[in-house]
Amino acid sequence: MIDLEGVWNVADVVRAQARKRAGEPALIEDGRRIGFAEIDKRASRIARRLLAEGLGRQERVAYLGENSEHFFAFAFGVAKAGGALAPINFRLAAPEIGYIVGDSGARWMIVGSDFADAAEKAVASLPRKPKLIALGFDRSGFTRDDLWIGDAEAGDPALPLAPDDDVIQLYTSGTTGLPKGVRLTHRNYLEAFRLVVGAPGLAYEVGDVVLGAMPFFHVAGVNIALIAMASGACVAIMRDFSPGLALDLIAREKVNHAFLAPAMILMLMQAAEMATADLTSMKTLAYGASPIAEDLLVKAKARFNCVFTQFYGMTETTGAGTMLAHEAHDPALGKLRSCGKAWPGLELKIVDAEGRETPAGAVGEIIIRAPLVMKGYWNKSEETARSVRDGWMHTGDAAYMDDDGFVFIYDRVKDMIVTGGENVYPAEVENAIFGHPDVADVAVIGVPDEKWGESVKAVVVLKPGAAPDAASITAWARERIAGYKAPKSVDFVAAIPRTITGKVLRRELRKPYWEGRQRMVS
Repeated sequence: MIDLEGVWNVADVVRAQARKRAGEPALIEDGRRIGFAEIDKRASRIARRLLAEGLGRQERVAYLGENSEHFFAFAFGVAKAGGALAPINFRLAAPEIGYIVGDSGARWMIVGSDFADAAEKAVASLPRKPKLIALGFDRSGFTRDDLWIGDAEAGDPALPLAPDDDVIQLYTSGTTGLPKGVRLTHRNYLEAFRLVVGAPGLAYEVGDVVLGAMPFFHVAGVNIALIAMASGACVAIMRDFSPGLALDLIAREKVNHAFLAPAMILMLMQAAEMATADLTSMKTLAYGASPIAEDLLVKAKARFNCVFTQFYGMTETTGAGTMLAHEAHDPALGKLRSCGKAWPGLELKIVDAEGRETPAGAVGEIIIRAPLVMKGYWNKSEETARSVRDGWMHTGDAAYMDDDGFVFIYDRVKDMIVTGGENVYPAEVENAIFGHPDVADVAVIGVPDEKWGESVKAVVVLKPGAAPDAASITAWARERIAGYKAPKSVDFVAAIPRTITGKVLRRELRKPYWEGRQRMVS
């Protein structure tokens, strides 16, 4: 249970832990243990430097770097100074990074050593270029972070922070357009800290070790680490995810808890090291951020032999939404394809296009209302008004609820395929195909069809040594879903384009088929 005594904002998390357990490890990176007091002191010096250089109230500070201890020193430091950190997906191209920096208005940009070139290119065309702060490296045009902090005093500025002040600005993945800055407040995070007590898989205890594998620019990555630190637990940081290193870190640091995207779980299960991996320290494995195939889930649950919990949510709801408890992971219950029930203290409905609540079994859009809903999109009031209506966040996710109150997500509403007047959701078709013995990965899209408007196409990555056999894959799907949902064609590729959290970049897959045409469906 998280002790929130004396915690009135996110900056108070590190302050409170520094008082209670100063030298105890908050972070582990490359075998080094960093105590709560060390992070708190560095955060105060960063805050003092930013304030001395004129950081205004609620200004953004951009951050471009892999997972590291630096992230939290700056996150808490910017918060103490009354600003908001804007982490950037380090896998974006320079123009995309430049767009986010420009959109955020950041006058400071913290840059990891691997991204100096990208940062330079990103800011080159900006009319107002941010000061570039280098994390531990020397380069012309950059100021190394220790020299920048310099002799800034370690006294906490202790500025008053309002509950509705923004603290983190996370950018959406941009799978359907330009990234949007999601404004998350101190209130949003305090509410999240209160709710996780009833969330197996996130209810960490003092001294637990939590794997920091999800990228910190993603809501799951930053949330897991903040929840762990607020709990007095320790985060074992993975700079960038690789299955072999993850399994080694779990064994070496006796990791107790992890949150992983399904794509990460798939990589772990396919890794050669998994056969001999020591997973005995694991207590819980939480997963989410994209759909998971039943076949993969069953095998992973058997191998990890710990409590599994699925979480569904979105950046705009501070990551919260539904939870599939460990008990519901029994295949006999028929809930494996569900993302569970709404979190306690959170309102969730499924509504039709007119906003009416749908009956059990009918597909509609998930909407969520809670103190966890974002303040809005940065500099995008119209998009905020379209997404948040009367306090309800309209998620854009198509789903239905069964008679027991379990939510089953079909897909993104905008990714729905309309073929001959029938609605087909890619995730349902992907789930049907995934168990095929030759299939390593799959994505489903709609492509132009003169007769039906759209037809279903499967894009498949084969397992090593498997021969392409489209007929076999189609037949396999037809045994599991309605014929009109089964793929009419199958393409074989080396890799599926995905975001870092495993979401399929369907726009990229669709592009060659729809080029020169207007989409026949929205």
